[in-house]
Amino acid sequence: MKNFALSIFAVIIAFVAVSCTESSNKNQSGTDTTAVSGGQATSQSNDTLTAPAAIDTSNGKQPGESVNAAAKGFSIAPIITGYLSLKNALVSDDDKAAAGAGKKLLAALNQVDMKAIPADKHKQYMDIADDAKEHAEHIGENVGNIHHQREHLSSLSEDLKDLIDLFGTSQTLYQDHCPMFNDNKGAVWFSENKEIKNPYYGSKMLTCGKVQQTINSK
Repeated sequence: MKNFALSIFAVIIAFVAVSCTESSNKNQSGTDTTAVSGGQATSQSNDTLTAPAAIDTSNGKQPGESVNAAAKGFSIAPIITGYLSLKNALVSDDDKAAAGAGKKLLAALNQVDMKAIPADKHKQYMDIADDAKEHAEHIGENVGNIHHQREHLSSLSEDLKDLIDLFGTSQTLYQDHCPMFNDNKGAVWFSENKEIKNPYYGSKMLTCGKVQQTINSK
């Protein structure tokens, strides 16, 4: 009887030991699963919360804004103003005023900010401007020789025409034509007024010529 009781007790002890072992394994497995899941969650969270790269706006420009935006604002207005002053002096047969206007026009051409000119028009502008500077300089140096000044105005007017074709103008101008100047070969000039006032002959034939076209802002 005593042996039977001991056998029963041994069986109970063994059963309890097995149960404890299984419970421990289950708890460990659950802990491992939680740890793995937690690691994945942490990884996913880190991926999700990664901040986008900061956009540098320290130069004052917004994303996608062109660096050459300022070039689009280039204007030949100062050159036109200088030209019109010169033209009006020759209309009035005033060689001294024409010389002074020629010097001011030359200064305006020399003061042009080359960085403001669009890159694709840079070479064309340089070719035109170099020629215009030469004519403005000659006019400025020829006080007392108004005929020579008028010859250079003819060439200068062609330069201005090329500049207007290249850059446009915000001012309404009239392209006029004198058929008799330069041995009847003719010459153009530009005016801010529609009324014909010929700078090539001045008071001798003030109204000689006609308006070829009206140039408006582009």
